[in-house]
Amino acid sequence: MLAPRGARARLTVLIFHRVLPSPDPLRPSEPDVQEFEAKMSCVSRWFNVLPLADAVRGLSTGDLPECPLSITFDDGYLDNYTLALPILTRLGLHATFFVASGFLDGGRMWNDTVIEAIRAHRAGILDLRKLGLQQYRTGTTAERREAIHQLVSELMYRPADERTNLATAIAALTGARLPEDLMMTSQHVAALHRHGMAVGAHTVTHPILLGLSAAKARDEIAASKAHLERITQAPVTLFAYPKGVPARDYGREHVAMVRDLGFKAAVSTAWGVSRVGSDVFQIPRFTPWDRLSWKYGARLVQNLFRSSYQTA
Repeated sequence: MLAPRGARARLTVLIFHRVLPSPDPLRPSEPDVQEFEAKMSCVSRWFNVLPLADAVRGLSTGDLPECPLSITFDDGYLDNYTLALPILTRLGLHATFFVASGFLDGGRMWNDTVIEAIRAHRAGILDLRKLGLQQYRTGTTAERREAIHQLVSELMYRPADERTNLATAIAALTGARLPEDLMMTSQHVAALHRHGMAVGAHTVTHPILLGLSAAKARDEIAASKAHLERITQAPVTLFAYPKGVPARDYGREHVAMVRDLGFKAAVSTAWGVSRVGSDVFQIPRFTPWDRLSWKYGARLVQNLFRSSYQTA
């Protein structure tokens, strides 16, 4: 048995961000509804899908079923509610939705601004040197993808206000019409909770925690928790570190903050699985990218044998 029950169990946690109505060539890593339903159908056959909170308890007690798996979504996109939730409900699957609370009710994440700016650009070269950036080729789909990758990588670790302002300036130069309905409203988040799904915190503005002062990092974590608890009228006990790479995006001090603020567990984006006795405040998560079901399954099996990386 690749993932036996009990004390030898290995917990897989999947991470998604969006489910699209149709394939988007500028978002190749995001599944559309057809692909997502096919993947979830496979997961429901191959694994015992558990609410993440139940899986966390199992990691502590050694009481996990064979092939345990939990499903998570990050950020709080509207399609989590309109497209993913109906599929999960139809298949009888549970998911945890980690919401960056500051983008609810009409907000937009800076990386989406960059994507829509590149989508709107009609010339073959986007010259951003006046913004302190570079020139980017945008003539083909492949070039647009590369331009998005380069810009997101360039802005990711800048201060939150700076990266937002730069993304907005890029969009202004391209004349992009920016969507205002990408994220959920507070009512959607409350409805997820009423449907039996879990809502977790993901900070307010999705900053890189290691780039903040200790006071600011703690406030981002605590304020997100408090806001989501007001919306759901229920305790929020699960947290996802923004970007989530251990020692690069968050550190030991942030793990301690999350624990001290009353969360029961937290997830990273390090690949691998959790075992009984693993640190439940640094649960690894995995995103298989394969389109074909058999390759998707093979990647999941491969992940069962990875050693996850955590902060010291």
